[in-house]
Amino acid sequence: MIQGISHITFIVKDLEKMTKLLVYIFDAEEIYSSGEQTFSISKEKFFLINDLWIAIMQGDSLTEKTYNHVAFQITEEDYELYATRVKSMDLEVKEGRSRVEGEGRSLYFYDYDNHLFELHTGTLNQRLQSYLSNKAIAHK
Repeated sequence: MIQGISHITFIVKDLEKMTKLLVYIFDAEEIYSSGEQTFSISKEKFFLINDLWIAIMQGDSLTEKTYNHVAFQITEEDYELYATRVKSMDLEVKEGRSRVEGEGRSLYFYDYDNHLFELHTGTLNQRLQSYLSNKAIAHK
């Protein structure tokens, strides 16, 4: 039986640049660095964001940007704090998609290797409730 997500790995060109992004924006704690050694496919670092294990490995950047992304939940109260952090790192902020009322706010941004991240204020239950509410309104 699946117990949850073990870890998420990102291939990045510059481990130190991504380290700064993870620590500054996500308050990640660096817990391991392979240094010059290679135990997997390349040099790597491990981080914890709360209890979520994030791995970064040195390699080629993604060649194109897509909507594939990882979304991290934040509170509505912290939205502006994170928006300021993202903008201060000179990252490309992606225009958010149109939303129905009640599903939360999102801040999308690309890292230096074309990975898309989302900081989202809503929950799954809130989104489902907003979709149901808006569906009922649309059918009246």
